[in-house]
Amino acid sequence: GRGSAQNPTGRFEKVVLTRDEEWTEEDSAPATQILHDTSQSIISYNDSPDLGFSASLNPYRGCEHGCIYCYARPTHEYLGFSAGLDFESKIMVKMTAPELLREVLGSRSWKPQVLVMSGNTDCYQPIERRLRITRKCLEVLAECRNPAGIITKNQLVTRDIDILKEMAKQQLVTVTISVTSLRNELAETLEPRASRPAARIEAIRQLAQAGVPVGVNVAPIIPGLNDYEIPAILKAARAAGATSAGFTMVRLPHGVKDLFTDWLDKHAPDAKEKVLHRIQEVRGGRLNDPNFGSRMRGEGPYADQIARLFKVARQKAGFVSRTYGVTASLFRRPQGKQLFFEV
Repeated sequence: GRGSAQNPTGRFEKVVLTRDEEWTEEDSAPATQILHDTSQSIISYNDSPDLGFSASLNPYRGCEHGCIYCYARPTHEYLGFSAGLDFESKIMVKMTAPELLREVLGSRSWKPQVLVMSGNTDCYQPIERRLRITRKCLEVLAECRNPAGIITKNQLVTRDIDILKEMAKQQLVTVTISVTSLRNELAETLEPRASRPAARIEAIRQLAQAGVPVGVNVAPIIPGLNDYEIPAILKAARAAGATSAGFTMVRLPHGVKDLFTDWLDKHAPDAKEKVLHRIQEVRGGRLNDPNFGSRMRGEGPYADQIARLFKVARQKAGFVSRTYGVTASLFRRPQGKQLFFEV
């Protein structure tokens, strides 16, 4: 299945197509199309004070996971696509990402620093199983001893434990698993092609057992829909071996608010008004807040209540204030040119 049931016109498009009685109904679960992204840059930089990193790498634009709330959906509109079905079915792939990464790390202008993978879309989305671009990028990072931070909601990350555990021995990697709910019936419509909750908890367990520093991100918290699950998620993640925990509040930029509202109509009609009202409570009366400082956590009494619940639940679950940092002191420039072979 797909997360979105529609494919609205992008906000930059000048031509708008309107349905009539002769319009053939479009496929609600179109096949994934792989489109080659010929960009010659691979590293994205940001100066956001609430992200905790400045450099990121995204091998894919668009995401098959199809999470209906995804804040990255509007980025597809810059490509002439829709934030709806196009975002989760038309995936722009940077096939040359590993080679471009080697070039960047080999440049004297590169300052060794943490490189976050999945700063925008998930680097372990389903097509990674076949294309293996993320794995090849990890091989480059391991070779150069450049630290990396991975954020994903797919158990596929465990495929690369062989690389990750060797990087972990040199303090070169941390992994964060995003868990939105422990309920399969919610996850299968909210995040249709992401790993199911139990599989994500199992991924935490496997990474921890391999000695890879792994944390959990309760994300996004959707007030009125999954906020009451915070204690259960933290307890399950800690029992599996997670050593750190964080959370982010849902935000619905641009057309995402309409896609999410449509999702509520179809999958949670009885909770619709409560959920939208509570999101507005933590977003200053709106459904989105792009401002630094409040966009990740929300604001107001209800946001404060959620923050307190998270803090208490984290302590009860057994998380302690401990930082597992990575180091860039071991960095070395790549030697020669590495060849990548398809398997």
